[in-house]
Amino acid sequence: MSLVELGYGTAFNLLPRLPRGVVWPLFAAAAASGSRGYRRGKPGRGTATLAKNLRRVVGPEMPEDEFQRLLHRALRSYARYYLEALRLPGCSKEQILAGFRLERGELLGQNHAAGIGSVVALPHAGNWDAAGAWVAAKGWPITTVAERLKPESVYLKFLAFRRSLGMEILPLTGGERPTFDVLEERLRKDAAVVPLLADRDLTPRGIDVDFFGGRTRMPAGPALLALRTGAPLYVVDMWFDADAAAGHLAGPIPMPGADEGPLDTRVRIVTQRVADTFAEGIARHPEDWHMLQRFWLDEPAVSTVA
Repeated sequence: MSLVELGYGTAFNLLPRLPRGVVWPLFAAAAASGSRGYRRGKPGRGTATLAKNLRRVVGPEMPEDEFQRLLHRALRSYARYYLEALRLPGCSKEQILAGFRLERGELLGQNHAAGIGSVVALPHAGNWDAAGAWVAAKGWPITTVAERLKPESVYLKFLAFRRSLGMEILPLTGGERPTFDVLEERLRKDAAVVPLLADRDLTPRGIDVDFFGGRTRMPAGPALLALRTGAPLYVVDMWFDADAAAGHLAGPIPMPGADEGPLDTRVRIVTQRVADTFAEGIARHPEDWHMLQRFWLDEPAVSTVA
């Protein structure tokens, strides 16, 4: 068993059972260590990449000392995400509902009651696992997609973790049926909520979008699902309040008509609208955007050794 497998196994087994006050100092210390490394000019790869991405968001105008404080808050936010997400299986339904607030979230329930599915595009921000657990705790069917991680054992642990919260999880690749077909079926037949992390896709299949003055790629899935099924497409801005994870449901995103071009053109139009809505939320809460991977296509990958 590798150290990665051992670490995740320990986290999944112990964190739900330990008091938050016991384990948070360890996570906070890891965030502080990342901040110190950045100030000394020796950040790990993840910290360096997060700093590069955040600087693109806030611009060169932010003074360096203010930026360092922002980066420190961002690292603490990332640590808080992992701690609170991994503790979710030990939470009661009441705790899950109290631990996440979604402004305009009642629209999802109203859609389901009316037999309408909802597509929800989420950024890697705040606590997206808490958002999914909240939907499941509301009693609304929820189906989402998980990328296959390596090693396989870690992927299976995350799969079991999210399924334990009441979510149906489909593999991005290698499923018994094409994932997109299953998502369409859940939207049409079950009026399910289909949340999809949608702020990063650097594969050739991604849609090129303008984002904070640069070019990146985002997945076509949310736009294509909405256009194919007629389900409303929402975008969530997510962040952390002092006492809970929080979010705001924006939309539905306007859909272009058939007279505005073929399907691929309309998918590009909608994906850019999703990107623009993501940018508005991330600009409001930059410290809660957990993007520790290369993001903009015009920037080289960070070469710093972690």
